[in-house]
Amino acid sequence: MIDETDLSQEKRRFHEVRAGTLVKNLQKRNMDGQFAPSRHEALSAVMEMIPPGVTVARGDSISVDQVGVFEELEKRNQNKLIDPLKRDENGYHIYNSDERYQLEREVFFADIFMTGTNAITLDGKLVSIDGMGNRVSAMVYGPRKVIVVVGANKLVANVDEALARIREFAAPLNVIRHYQKHHLPHLADVPCFKTGICVDCSHAGRICHYTVIIEGSDTTHQGRINVVLVGEELGI
Repeated sequence: MIDETDLSQEKRRFHEVRAGTLVKNLQKRNMDGQFAPSRHEALSAVMEMIPPGVTVARGDSISVDQVGVFEELEKRNQNKLIDPLKRDENGYHIYNSDERYQLEREVFFADIFMTGTNAITLDGKLVSIDGMGNRVSAMVYGPRKVIVVVGANKLVANVDEALARIREFAAPLNVIRHYQKHHLPHLADVPCFKTGICVDCSHAGRICHYTVIIEGSDTTHQGRINVVLVGEELGI
């Protein structure tokens, strides 16, 4: 009997077809990509790209956390890990601001940088908006290899849709996340916290300062950026 309520196979086929288009377009832009149907398969794919002995750093990314990359690397115990954003069980930073700043600078000398992106277009452009700029700048230059974990929910048609997705969904939700989980009460005054949508504010507490659109890599950096598109909803 056909179960009309289960669309898992249809969704897998849908995401796989779109991923094929994305991977081809990434290659045209001197970047690499692959499709992982699940977060479990994504974890295996990412771990295969990280050899023992190399230094691995990370940016703020719920997608990376959901796939469990750093937890697996800690278990493997064969790599130096740089995690400026490490928090305790209550959501507080374990490093003070000076220590975090120093670690964020060390990220640029890592062999591999792990992160997510706020949106990715079918024609292969990575679109991100950052608060401090440390995440997007490391994506652009510094670490020898960048691994970007992206949920299928972030795959959009074009840059306009990517920016709309970030401003109307990802940014307001991130403000709420940092307010509720990371004890930043000043964010309650940011307009998108109150309205749920970006109004392109000039509030001192806004988290959107740096908009970066990666349209490809230089030929000398062929394959530096590696995208793993996961056939699940991940991140914000």
